[in-house]
Amino acid sequence: MLAPDPAEAVRLAGGWLFDRVSAGWDVTVLTAGGAGTRPLRILGARAARLETVLACPLRIPRPRALAVHEGLYRSDARVRRLVLDALGGGTAEVRLWGGDCATDLDDAAGPVCHRPSRAARAFKAQALAAAALPDDAWQGVETFRHCDLLLHREPG
Repeated sequence: MLAPDPAEAVRLAGGWLFDRVSAGWDVTVLTAGGAGTRPLRILGARAARLETVLACPLRIPRPRALAVHEGLYRSDARVRRLVLDALGGGTAEVRLWGGDCATDLDDAAGPVCHRPSRAARAFKAQALAAAALPDDAWQGVETFRHCDLLLHREPG
């Protein structure tokens, strides 16, 4: 996952993160800023600095799933390249979260809702508390947009 900070990842996608970890996925959240990785650890995810990964010339192994905050996708050409590379490989599920539909998504790409498991809701509540966010900061459903229909071009 690529997120502006740990709190935003927990607030908008913490249940999805926990459910992926519970399903046996190895989950790393790359953050552009912010302090305090404890909320991500509560969900079972590791944290790393996005800048460090983007500066690394090799990105092996390829992720099987990539969830990208739309603000990062729109503002950083390196993030867009990472998404396009993941899509170009044809093996990664790519989702955008945290904003309106990106300008280069086909209009047919509708929202995908994730209803966190009961355990995910409990752990997300603890992660929200650790991030100093109210538990009512979310509506019980996390919304993403699939990027299967992403046009393979740089946004203009």
